[in-house]
Amino acid sequence: MFVFHIFILKSHYRVIKMVGKSIKERRKTLRVTQPQVAELADISVNTLYKIERGQANPTLETLTKIADVLGMEVILQVKNFQKLK
Repeated sequence: MFVFHIFILKSHYRVIKMVGKSIKERRKTLRVTQPQVAELADISVNTLYKIERGQANPTLETLTKIADVLGMEVILQVKNFQKLK
């Protein structure tokens, strides 16, 4: 059971890093600054900074705000893991 929880946490950490990287790449492609995106998304610059670096655990609401500003879409996938015996 303990190993399973560590796997979930490590997987979660990778997802947060990937999301942050995608947001940063999109922002740079659009040539907009962090303060511009933060203002339009109604979040703090510090929050966006941390999200882009994978140092924050943003809510779905925050991710949706950022995605709307950057013309992105948030898609939530839930996978069904079978119990280990």
